[in-house]
Amino acid sequence: MERVYLDYAASAPLCAAARAAEEAYEQSAYAGANPNSLHSMGRLAARAMDGARTDLVRCLGGRLRPSELVFTSGGTESNNLALWGLAEGARARDRKRVRVILSAIEHDSVLDVAPSLRDRGFEVSIAPANRAGQVTADAVKALLGPDVALVSVMSANNETGIVQPVGAIARAAHAAGALMHTDAVQAFGRIPLEVADVDAVSIAAHKIGGPVGIGALAVRGRVPLRPQSFGGGQEGGKRAGTQDVRGALAFAAAARACADALEAHAAQVSARAKRLQDALCTPETGIRPTVDTPYGSARLPGMVSLIAPGVDSETLVLSLDELGFEVSAGSACSSGNLDPSHVLSAMGIPRNEAFCSLRVSFDERVGESELDAFAHALTTVVAERRR
Repeated sequence: MERVYLDYAASAPLCAAARAAEEAYEQSAYAGANPNSLHSMGRLAARAMDGARTDLVRCLGGRLRPSELVFTSGGTESNNLALWGLAEGARARDRKRVRVILSAIEHDSVLDVAPSLRDRGFEVSIAPANRAGQVTADAVKALLGPDVALVSVMSANNETGIVQPVGAIARAAHAAGALMHTDAVQAFGRIPLEVADVDAVSIAAHKIGGPVGIGALAVRGRVPLRPQSFGGGQEGGKRAGTQDVRGALAFAAAARACADALEAHAAQVSARAKRLQDALCTPETGIRPTVDTPYGSARLPGMVSLIAPGVDSETLVLSLDELGFEVSAGSACSSGNLDPSHVLSAMGIPRNEAFCSLRVSFDERVGESELDAFAHALTTVVAERRR
């Protein structure tokens, strides 16, 4: 059976540019060398790492410098480091800064840090989302005060694809004297990022066709970040541990490939996503979008979030898998959770409907014929299950 992978939001297949970068690394003189060593091979490896940093900050935009990019093991570590490190750094600079604001629709790697922040003496406030899946600047402003150390709101949601007003939120946070972090793991390489006013931004390679196991946190040099790992002084003292040169080069290659074709691919993939959603969401099928927002600036291209009332998500995912289509019910990181999506719940979607959600995600590598086949399979499964 020829399988169609439609879970790019969980992890995208390795792209040609990243694969070529890995192969070039393996053939290089410095393959396997430690970039912190002083000998020739170490210096060559360090120079390659510096080139990867330069490429990544160029793709990020926002007037960042290569020295401000810290390599990590992925998006989860980047988010953890940002929340702990920035909150503690802000409090060390101003002892009254003891509160952190997170949005209700954040990825688990942000929201699950809340208990440990409380253990470290911080209060955590949750900014609500509206029915359109967006956390507005006004919702954050209502929670801001002179005691806030950090605000963290994602650039685009990993389940619905809704883009958040990060720039406006960052300006509001700064007006109150707080730092601003955004989790751009899902948005990086898919849309232009709004990070000119952001203090720190998290990204990861495997969402854009890079390898699993490497990410980065870009932190502006003026921002106080307390390191959370120790042992070697790597990454400017912000993150200890020998760096993955091969992964960094492949990450940068994937980012360059995305940046070079971002506008064209975004238009193409958005059109395919709209076409798929229009084919699926009809009165006859009873399927509807979780958010009825047009594709474009307010939505990530290539993400379709659906509800099929009366058919639970697990049944949908497994039935489609039997037919050769790989999709998810929401965030892959929460696939074993028996509770409904916290994102959909935060948007006010009833519990019984949230249990019937489905996320379809893809990039330019998935063609219209594959999406048409998927649409036929999903409508067939839903009709059969309802009977």
